[in-house]
Amino acid sequence: MNAHLEMDPEEVLRVKLEVLRREHRDLDEAIAALAHSGRADPLTLQRLKKQKLALKDQITRLDDLLTPDIIA
Repeated sequence: MNAHLEMDPEEVLRVKLEVLRREHRDLDEAIAALAHSGRADPLTLQRLKKQKLALKDQITRLDDLLTPDIIA
């Protein structure tokens, strides 16, 4: 009955990938704004940068899952 509303696993991964990319972009903008303000707490900046790196790792993993291996 609701079968047409369900997403296949690849679609779910693509949606997750887009969400992660958006979060990564938002963190990048937040880090830049804090750094530019000159009032940024170094510890806060460091934590945000670690979060950004973790997101980048997740993005890379999902991207690898979605990109088929090409045999040359």
